[in-house]
This record gives sequence, structure tokens and C-alpha cells, in this order.
Amino acid sequence: MGHSVDATTSVVERLTRAQRYAAQGLSRLLAEDGCTLDQWRVLRVLADGEGHLMGEVAAELLLAQPTLTRVVDGLVDRAQVYRRASDADGRKVSVHLSRQGRTRLARLDAIAAAHETALRDDPRWRELSAGL
Repeated sequence: MGHSVDATTSVVERLTRAQRYAAQGLSRLLAEDGCTLDQWRVLRVLADGEGHLMGEVAAELLLAQPTLTRVVDGLVDRAQVYRRASDADGRKVSVHLSRQGRTRLARLDAIAAAHETALRDDPRWRELSAGL
């Protein structure tokens, strides 16, 4: 990796390095299961069973609306989520987790939990996340 993290490194830079290191590892593991990090994140937001407006999901995940639309389209194609008119405002669309999506999310959450456990024992992660 070449660059060390020390006390003079800005907080934003340290957070960025730590986030990228953690996300790259998880992204690789999720990809082995045919999922992207953003797809997993969307499934997690929908796990409460409430159904959420697209704008709410985009804001929660800090994703651009077009990016979220592509991610949700992929999940709809796999029958993991579905769209329907919002109960509160029929002009808006809410997104819901399907039964298949809930089953898939359980598997993906197990992958993510194993990754987080491995991160705790990773010396590089400890260096990157020290003091955050």
C-alpha cells in the first residue's frame, strides 16, 4: 500500500482509506455471491419491511438517484425487491423487499459479518482505523 497513516494525515483522508479498504474486501466477497456492495446496502435499508420512497433510500445511502435506480432495477430483475405506488402519495414509488430478497439478505449479512470479524484481526485494518 505504501502510504502510512499517521497523526498528520487528515481525518477525511484517514476515513477514506479505512472505508475503501473495508469496502473493497466486502465487495470482493459479495461479488462471489453475485451481489454488489450497493445492492446489499439497498437490501439492508429495506429490511425493516416498511417500504421506502426512492428519494429516502438515495438520501439514506448517499447515492445519486440515477445510481440508485440502476441498483434497484437490478434487484427487481432478480425478484429481490419490488416497486409499487406509495400509500401516502400515489404519484411516488416505494420500494419493498421481497421474500426472495429477505432470504438473500440473510446470506449476504452472514458474508458481511464474517468479513467484519476478519477485519478486526487484520493488522492493516487496525492501522487504518486507529483513532477513528
